Amino acid sequence: MGAARPSAQQPDRVVAAAIQVSPVFLDLEATLAKTLERIAEAASTGAQLMVFPEAFLSGYPYWLWGTDPSIEQQAFVELWHSAIDVPGPETDRIGEAARAAQAVVMIGVNERESDYGRATLFNTLLTFDSDGTLVRRHRKIMPTYKERTIYGMGDGSGLPAAATAVGRLGGLICWENFMPLARFHQYAQGVRIHTAVTVDDSPSWHTLMQTIAAEGRCFVVAAAQVFSRRMVPEHRYLGGFANDADHLSNGGSIIVDPGGEVIAGPLWNEEGVVTAELDLTRVQAGKHSLDVAGHYGRPDIFRLSIDTSEKSAISDVSSVAREQHP
Repeated sequence: MGAARPSAQQPDRVVAAAIQVSPVFLDLEATLAKTLERIAEAASTGAQLMVFPEAFLSGYPYWLWGTDPSIEQQAFVELWHSAIDVPGPETDRIGEAARAAQAVVMIGVNERESDYGRATLFNTLLTFDSDGTLVRRHRKIMPTYKERTIYGMGDGSGLPAAATAVGRLGGLICWENFMPLARFHQYAQGVRIHTAVTVDDSPSWHTLMQTIAAEGRCFVVAAAQVFSRRMVPEHRYLGGFANDADHLSNGGSIIVDPGGEVIAGPLWNEEGVVTAELDLTRVQAGKHSLDVAGHYGRPDIFRLSIDTSEKSAISDVSSVAREQHP
């Protein structure tokens, strides 16, 4: 994993697909089967880049935003059991599907580290190249508000972009996209396609996606989860909402061009695929007048320092133990 692979010739045109889909809530095997089906379906339409939503395997912890805290402990246990290890058998199967589809696949997952016996989960975005190789694992660096009772904080090791068959790809998770320095780091790596995965369906999210496209002079592929309580009307972890709160995530997946114009989507309140052919020569054309990480930058005034080293809690704990008990 990572960005150390040599860069291949980047294509001028890419067919991108934001796959707006609902998980089979807290059911890993069923959601994984759905993932593989959607990859094959998108491949049949010619998609070369497929972006799945945030926390798709195997569902976002919606109960955090309800009004019944009594269920949170047991709900977390079920979320942990429906999460995946990275790498693991589930990532192998997704990689095989990406290779069969000859497509780059990005997907949001709940990641666990069961080998270490820890309960911490991570909100993670995985990138598989078209040969099936897992080339990037990005853990959300700052869980949003109540998410901090579920997810641990990622480190900077997942921020570097990866060389893929569709060019250099990075990507941020949900409200990480509101972090100006995280966005700038993506632009500075020369990404021509910015990917954003989310469960946010607010108007400000679409405004942000258009801002990123215009600011970075890049295409933006934003994939959102769509999820309603009527899919699992009697689920014990989704009862803490008002009776009229059905759609907990309305979707709204979009694709935006380097000028900030929405060219595909939004898709609301249903599963589907938002697709567009991206003419990547428009990125260079757009940067003729504005390149915030190039000629429009002022590195003599502004500098950004990024720590991309991997932080290991296990090694840190072991080190402390050795110091205390030589």
